[in-house]
Amino acid sequence: METLYLLVETDVGKLDDVVKRMRAVPGVAEVQAVTGPFDLIVKVEAAQINQALDVVVHKIRRIPGIKATETLVTVPTV
Repeated sequence: METLYLLVETDVGKLDDVVKRMRAVPGVAEVQAVTGPFDLIVKVEAAQINQALDVVVHKIRRIPGIKATETLVTVPTV
């Protein structure tokens, strides 16, 4: 299982709608609101990293109300 985290900045007043739509996307394992320059942190899981990235590019980034994203791909540690 591959995991990536997505930092999401939403348009003002769109947070609740974005969260609702995000939770309906297959592959999204968790969505949490956070403080700081981003509004959400999203955990995406898939069998392969390319599948997880496909979820980000073709499903999540198309959700209305998303202003910007930053993708963090996890790497194995010793």
